[in-house]
Amino acid sequence: MAPGAPQGAPVSGISGGVPVDQGTAGGAGDKGLRGGSVGLLSSVVLGVSTVAPVYCLTATLGPTVTAVGVQMPAVFLAGFLPMLLVAFAYKELNKDFPDCGTSFTWGVRAFGPRVGWMAGWGLTVATIIVLSNLAGVATDFLYLMLGEMTGSSWVTELDQNKAVHLLTVVLLIAGATAMSYRGMTATKWFQYSLVGLQLAVLLLFSVIAIGKAASGDLPDSIGFSFSWLNPLEVSSFSAFTAGLSLSIFMYWGWDTCLTMNEETQGSAKTPGRAAMISMVTLVGSYLLVVIASQMFAGVGSTGNGLGNPATADNVFSALARPVLGSPWSILLFLAVVASAAASLQTTFIPVARTLLAMSAYRAVPPRFGAVHPRFRTPGYATVAAGIATAVFYVGMSLISENVVQDTILALGLMICFYYALTAFACVWYFRRSLRTGVRALLLKGVAPFVGGVLLTAVFLQTLTDAWAPDYGSGSVFGIGSVFVIGVGILLLGAGLMTWYGFIRPEFFRGETLHKDTPALVVED
Repeated sequence: MAPGAPQGAPVSGISGGVPVDQGTAGGAGDKGLRGGSVGLLSSVVLGVSTVAPVYCLTATLGPTVTAVGVQMPAVFLAGFLPMLLVAFAYKELNKDFPDCGTSFTWGVRAFGPRVGWMAGWGLTVATIIVLSNLAGVATDFLYLMLGEMTGSSWVTELDQNKAVHLLTVVLLIAGATAMSYRGMTATKWFQYSLVGLQLAVLLLFSVIAIGKAASGDLPDSIGFSFSWLNPLEVSSFSAFTAGLSLSIFMYWGWDTCLTMNEETQGSAKTPGRAAMISMVTLVGSYLLVVIASQMFAGVGSTGNGLGNPATADNVFSALARPVLGSPWSILLFLAVVASAAASLQTTFIPVARTLLAMSAYRAVPPRFGAVHPRFRTPGYATVAAGIATAVFYVGMSLISENVVQDTILALGLMICFYYALTAFACVWYFRRSLRTGVRALLLKGVAPFVGGVLLTAVFLQTLTDAWAPDYGSGSVFGIGSVFVIGVGILLLGAGLMTWYGFIRPEFFRGETLHKDTPALVVED
């Protein structure tokens, strides 16, 4: 509880019109979710699943090598640092005020309604973009896998048909939406299986790749060097921040553990622990796969080289058969499909629960606060997110595939934006208690502040680079398309916030959630 906060003062909110009892002091109250349904293991699986490690690797290895060359392992380690520091902020904020709105709720309590609303907007938009890309990658690898299994190039080429591709994407989004609608407990073992499959295949791939590279029979392989782990050897700061932005995307999603805090056993401590375990699991897996891939294929721009622009979007599609051989290459295709499918389901969690919290505090329309009476999930928000994802992907694809890629590049801006806001919110929220001890100073002050500064630096450098007309697929009035899309998304959010504040001002006047809000009481 923030120093000086009054005890027990009820605050009105809305949660689908269902009367809910006041929560425990220092918490956010009951919004109708199924409390105590997620344990530590389930929470860790959620974090890893949402990040989708196999999908992230296949989509990011190529662009990262293009930016930083053999220093890719160093950049992945550097990307882990701000994520770890921000994770301390999430952990401490969740311990004091567990609320499924996470960045939105904590941003409001630290800096006021408008800053918190924009943090919620950043999370929501980033999630919609990621969900659409997950569905696209899952579709690509689904047809690659089916083609490999049947030995038919005709099946593989079905994905090149835009109508077939878009229909498959929409069906995958619909299926993931339906599963997320039913809740994590209904599909727990499905998630366990998919995450276990991903990690097992990555380990198998890495061991075989390192073994073949060590044999010395591969023309493109290179020997391991500890210099790969030195970020100071990256050619320029601009190249470093470009790679860092991509590596930050590689870790995005671990905060799903925190958005499930009101449904987790030991809501004040378990989500933070799960986030830390998830991140350690991810960084270990990433380093192993990155080093193995680099040793096996090198960083050249031809053949199997990781810098080959022809395979940059889907590196594993090029490496599956050379590393694992036939028919075992199917395992890697299956792992990518499993990774994207698992993440499709779990990535709905943060956006749906953020919208639920925003609705409960009257920051968005009341319908987003509707909780399904049987599944105890934010049903309306989940379906709305699914529809928005499908419309976004289909709309962008019909405009131009380049627009889809530019939007994905702009994703890093959204991630840095709301993570940095959350980190600074932690420092300001706990400012009066930083002198109570060394632990408080480090974990509530220094670590979050440094993490926020690092992410802000990446955000600003990316904006500077994206201004150039040759950054992305094109330019608009001489300004890079990625800059236009990224800034345009943030300005759109500011416009929607202003509009909603005009028609429903209660939240923005601090009547439903403010710095001293101890708990939520939902009106009938």
